[in-house]
Amino acid sequence: MISPFVRRRRLAAELIRLRDEYGYSSARVAAEIGVARQRISRLENGHVAPDLDEIMRVLQLFGVDQQRWQQVMTIAREAQERGWWAKYADEMGTRQALYANLEAGASEIREYQMVYLPGLLQIPSYAEARVLTDRPEGATWIHARALEARAGRQRMLQRPGGPSYEVIIDELAIRRFAAPALVIADQLDHLALVGHERRGTTIRVLPLVARIRQHAVPRSAFFTYRYPDPLDPVVVAVDTVTDDLVLTETTDVNRYLDLYAKLEDAAMPPGDSLDYLAATAEEIRRNTHHD
Repeated sequence: MISPFVRRRRLAAELIRLRDEYGYSSARVAAEIGVARQRISRLENGHVAPDLDEIMRVLQLFGVDQQRWQQVMTIAREAQERGWWAKYADEMGTRQALYANLEAGASEIREYQMVYLPGLLQIPSYAEARVLTDRPEGATWIHARALEARAGRQRMLQRPGGPSYEVIIDELAIRRFAAPALVIADQLDHLALVGHERRGTTIRVLPLVARIRQHAVPRSAFFTYRYPDPLDPVVVAVDTVTDDLVLTETTDVNRYLDLYAKLEDAAMPPGDSLDYLAATAEEIRRNTHHD
């Protein structure tokens, strides 16, 4: 399936473009098709799933040709879809569900991780450690369901025709343990194995001593998503402490694409990165046995 979130954003752009072509304000469109102005505003902000009858009335208002009608209605139907992650709403939370939504149908995913090892490549023991640590106080859901949801995201990455995936892992995420030491060692071994064996997956490590062009030190983890339809927006999700900032405006997106390129230049080459991960796993086990 295609990301409903991205299709809502694409539908919003199509609706704005259509009324601009005919010189209509959003208030006039709302009045002509018999809905509240706020409803049109929310559709044009991509904040709500569309009502197909409302979209048809907009298209009838402007008398669009059959090809454009079919194109916009296809986008609207895809924007209505509920993804597999909906059944894990409680366990995933809004953040994980957003990532699953953006990953759906992506052709390319790029990720910078600052403090955690990447969710799309986590082994069950690492994922479980994070789920139990991050579980809100008083939560009633079963953590095994949260692990199922994370596994669902990983299956998406490996689907036939799935996205190319590249991740830059800050050395801080490797050296500051977010799970028990032996779990970290197993996770690093898994990353090294995946990097060697899985086509379409590239792993780089950004050393703490790396010199980044223009001293462009990142402030948080972030993700970029591209989609097969060239008219769909490139999306950036920025991982903040309390929520995720989702960007689709070209100026904002380009800042993060440029930052990613600088981090990529400063990171170790993939082969050296995988050697480092494997050597660090061995070092952790050696030190743990000596403790």
